[in-house]
Amino acid sequence: MNHSINILSTRPIDTLLIEEAASKDISIDCISFIDTTVSINQDKKERIKAISKTNNTIVFTSMNAAEAIIESLGGTKPSWDIYCMGGTTKTIIKDYFGADSIKGTGKDALSLAEGMINNGTQEAVFFCGNIRRDELPQLLKEHQIGLEEVVVYETIVTPHEITIAYDAILFFSPSAVDSFFSVNKVVEHTILFAIGNTTAKAIGNYSNNPIVKADTPEKDNLVKKAVAYFQNKFATHNL
Repeated sequence: MNHSINILSTRPIDTLLIEEAASKDISIDCISFIDTTVSINQDKKERIKAISKTNNTIVFTSMNAAEAIIESLGGTKPSWDIYCMGGTTKTIIKDYFGADSIKGTGKDALSLAEGMINNGTQEAVFFCGNIRRDELPQLLKEHQIGLEEVVVYETIVTPHEITIAYDAILFFSPSAVDSFFSVNKVVEHTILFAIGNTTAKAIGNYSNNPIVKADTPEKDNLVKKAVAYFQNKFATHNL
């Protein structure tokens, strides 16, 4: 019996993951629904430089912000206390700033903010994109924690109309969710996979289809979760 499954990933993924899925009769198409570009002008460069000379508490909720700041720092490594998302963002931070710089991680922005509150943070700098979610700033504000926001990258939505009824769609950010559903609907049988709680919540605004969340906020983990989901489904059908 042919169990061929078609999955859409809304961002590029590693070729090895695509090949591994193909060996299990699962086809993965990659179409980007958002693009990002670094947005650091001279004034922001000066502000980042000033922040780098102080022992600030810094927040990163995306790998794009982390990469933009690291590029701007040009090799200097400030003594920051850093709170960041797990997965790829954490890996990037650890590789550049060192593991000791990471004072807390979260599976989503809300849990990250809760960790900062529990650790007694008084103020912080949030390096973010132009389309950032409200959860973290709002919760910190409610707890009288001062937050300076510095936009260091811009998210550009790049919607595409999809004509294939995919068995599953992988979403890695709320922005990609908004971009996808701005021009598409999903059929009833499509399973929707989310990188975390915030992305899952965004999906729920558009669809009542089943949502499966990754165990950890890593791109590869979400792909593997989807492949395992359909492998288990095959196994159940063959019982």
